[in-house]
Amino acid sequence: MIIKPSTALRNDYGSISDLAHKEDMPIYITKNGEGDLVIMSIDAFERREEVLKLRAKLAAAEQSRLSGQPAVSIEESRKRLEEIYGQNV
Repeated sequence: MIIKPSTALRNDYGSISDLAHKEDMPIYITKNGEGDLVIMSIDAFERREEVLKLRAKLAAAEQSRLSGQPAVSIEESRKRLEEIYGQNV
């Protein structure tokens, strides 16, 4: 975990930006010794958003499975994809 004071962000934005890109993880910014903000590179943010979307889809699929809704086997999925794309998947 990377923690920096708000003065570092205000006084040396370039270094904080470089650190966010280099470490590729969130940087926690404090104000008066208390947590205030979290910053990260756009690439890291977008990857995080994609992971969250995927987790939501997986949770919805699991909920459907648990509720007894019909499921599609891997082979059925493969056949459907082959029909759509016209090639072996």
